[in-house]
Amino acid sequence: MIEQLATTGIGSFSLRTLAEGIGQSTRVLTHHFTDKSTLLSAVLERLDERQHEALRSTPGWHDPAVRVSSLVRSAWERNLGAEELAMTRLIREIEGLAAAGRLTLPDAGFVRGRAEFVASCLVHRGLPQSSALTRATLLNSAFSSLQNDYLVTGDKARVEAALDELCVWIDDCVWHGT
Repeated sequence: MIEQLATTGIGSFSLRTLAEGIGQSTRVLTHHFTDKSTLLSAVLERLDERQHEALRSTPGWHDPAVRVSSLVRSAWERNLGAEELAMTRLIREIEGLAAAGRLTLPDAGFVRGRAEFVASCLVHRGLPQSSALTRATLLNSAFSSLQNDYLVTGDKARVEAALDELCVWIDDCVWHGT
């Protein structure tokens, strides 16, 4: 189902067109999801789980000696690679529609939950709890914005130069505890 939404987009989907796209009847979907909002909530939850699983499986995630920049670069390559690109576009589309007020997220914790997850990584590496959530919020927001920039412009060199700066910044925050 998520793969179908990643292919077709979420801006104007209906339960009927989604059901057709996955070769099911609308009745099958409405049996599991009472409405579009319930379905969207389940999609966001699963996308969030997928992102967390992918990050946890990144080499070095659990090793505090591995720099955060290494994890950021791994996530960048994975998110923009052929296997995850459609999912990355879907997440950016959902966030963009929500920011434009065209989509009400059933669980506004989607973005905050991601920040809390990344904050746990920063704390594990020695950043004080008092600043970890703020730094994770900045890191996630910049990362997402850089992905948007790249997806819109295709300007890999410029965007990845900015990613390099972001990586320097987050490593400096973590290693100096600021």
